[in-house]
Amino acid sequence: MIYTYRLLSTLLYPLFVVLIFIRKILKKEDKIRFKEKIFTSSFLKNFNEEKKIIWFHAASIGEVQSIIPIIGQLNSKKQKFNFLITTVTLSSGKFIAEEFKNNKNITHRYLPLDINFLINKFILLWKPHAVFFIDSEIWPNLILSLKDKNIPIGIINGRLTNKSFKRWKRFPKTAYKIFNLFSLILTSNLTSKRYFEKLGGKNIFYLGNIKFSNKIDFKKIKNKNDKILKKRKIWCAASTHNNEEKFCIEAHIKIKEKIKDILTIIIPRHIERSKEINKLCLNLNLNTQIINKQDKIQKNSEIIIINSFGVLDLYFKYAKSVFVGKSLVKRLKNDGGQNPILAASLGCKIYHGPYVFNFEDIYKFLNKKKISKKILSINELSKNLINDLKNKKKDIIKSRELVETIGSKILRKTTKQINNFLNYENH
Repeated sequence: MIYTYRLLSTLLYPLFVVLIFIRKILKKEDKIRFKEKIFTSSFLKNFNEEKKIIWFHAASIGEVQSIIPIIGQLNSKKQKFNFLITTVTLSSGKFIAEEFKNNKNITHRYLPLDINFLINKFILLWKPHAVFFIDSEIWPNLILSLKDKNIPIGIINGRLTNKSFKRWKRFPKTAYKIFNLFSLILTSNLTSKRYFEKLGGKNIFYLGNIKFSNKIDFKKIKNKNDKILKKRKIWCAASTHNNEEKFCIEAHIKIKEKIKDILTIIIPRHIERSKEINKLCLNLNLNTQIINKQDKIQKNSEIIIINSFGVLDLYFKYAKSVFVGKSLVKRLKNDGGQNPILAASLGCKIYHGPYVFNFEDIYKFLNKKKISKKILSINELSKNLINDLKNKKKDIIKSRELVETIGSKILRKTTKQINNFLNYENH
């Protein structure tokens, strides 16, 4: 199976190049740096050779945010490192450029396609001391090439959905060959720990979700619509998928009967669906506005549809309550749910549907602490939201302190395991 994968990925290289160019035209890739994914000539290095390089691979913004506290901890140790962060999404590249603009020992590159000659050239250029994959990013050629060069690899905040586990289970020998190569696996939930064990993983520890440790500074969250948002009664429907927006819009209509100045903010998981959602609102005679990060909210708008990535905190800061999507979609029940930690850390009451397998442990904990609640109907959601919105103040203390306490514990345990791993590999 490995041989087949390697052969096919190499043969399909010309097609992948064409697809990347198409994505560039569609503005889904960086207009200059897209070459980092497909051409070895674009591989550049800008680090001090005297320091060891720790390489983190994180798919997108959420995964990058989760390693910020870890890098901070590793940076504070006596042994200084350089950090290479690779990602695949356009938005993650922009986020890192802004987040780490003053850190000379942190650099970002887009991960090359998982094709042998590209990967090998990239590894030989950077010569990392150790490599950590974040969450669920598993690239066979990359993993095998790293082990061929005796570079230790680990997984941080490891997560396997039921769907991913079943897919790997079809090829047990291949799965064992891949997952047995990891020297350390830190999982975000107990289910994933069991899955990694069954697939051949070793040195597996369940420490909790590292995303709890990403501290949010209220003062740094700046929204150009601050004055308007402070005056309105606000709730958010975040990371929504098809049909969930209709559910939330109908909840808005019911809320409007009791709270006239209600402002519903819809932040779809896939922003290219903004026009589709807007059409749905207009058909119901609702004052709707599609906005980007810099746009001004109109005073008569009652539903705002967000057309930008990485802006959840800009609206969660002002919202009393948040409905977290990908949780009402039955066809996604095996890998359903989105991460509710950001909403909890910003003091929001959280509502979700029944399909939250991806973050089951987190939701169980938040439900127990009465920070989140499962809802099954429009009436149930609207009634709960009306009660929340009628409260004069947003109670952020309870959930914020809770998240910070848990986050500190998880970060401490995670950093300890990583340091033990790095020290062991030094010998």
